Parts: sequence; C-alpha cells; structure tokens
Amino acid sequence: MSENINNPDAMENQEDSFTASLAQFDEFDDSTRTLGGADEKLNLLKDLQMNVYIELGRTQMQIKDILELERGYVIELEKLASEPVDVFVNNKKIAEGEVVVIDKHFGIRITSLVDPAQRIKDIY
Repeated sequence: MSENINNPDAMENQEDSFTASLAQFDEFDDSTRTLGGADEKLNLLKDLQMNVYIELGRTQMQIKDILELERGYVIELEKLASEPVDVFVNNKKIAEGEVVVIDKHFGIRITSLVDPAQRIKDIY
C-alpha cells in the first residue's frame, strides 16, 4: 500500500474501489440523559472536609520589624474594625461576614455571599 502513495496511476485505480456509507450509531437510552446519578455524586462530596479561613485584614511589614515582634505588640491592619471580614474556602473567597462572640468563642455571621457566577469563574 505504501508504494502506491507516490504512484498517481495506482491511486486512481484504488479510488474506484472505495465506497462511502453513512455511519451507524446505536440509539441512546433515556436513562443516560437524566441526572439521576448527580444526587448520589453530590452526596459523596458532602463528607469531604475543606479548609475554611477568615481574613481579618492584611498589612505589609519590613523584615526588621517582623524580627522585632514581641508579646503584646499590636499589628495594625489595612481594614477598619467596622468592615466585613472575608471568608475563604480552599483559598477562594465565598462570602463576607461580621465577627461575633459566642460563649467566649469567635464566630462569623455571614452577611453576603459571592455571586455564584463569580465563584465558578474563580474555579478556572
């Protein structure tokens, strides 16, 4: 077959022996079109643990200032006390909230969620 590639006369003779036909495909079962298994897949993810952290604020410091940190030192953050804190899940911002105290423990009351379209965009 490889010797016919460079021979135009041999190619013309071979073209006559080829015939085209329509491709045949199996019919799809309706069960493959439904999302019936999606609930089961989502249930598998419900037990998955993810890292959640709250960012109170940020600042920049020189290395010499970091090396001088001692107990009782106060670090000023760029955010004001009245501003909402950011809630992150696996390094993606998902919400904002306010700090609350519950039985001597800190907590966060969610005040707004990031738009779902933005969350999906951040995944990619």
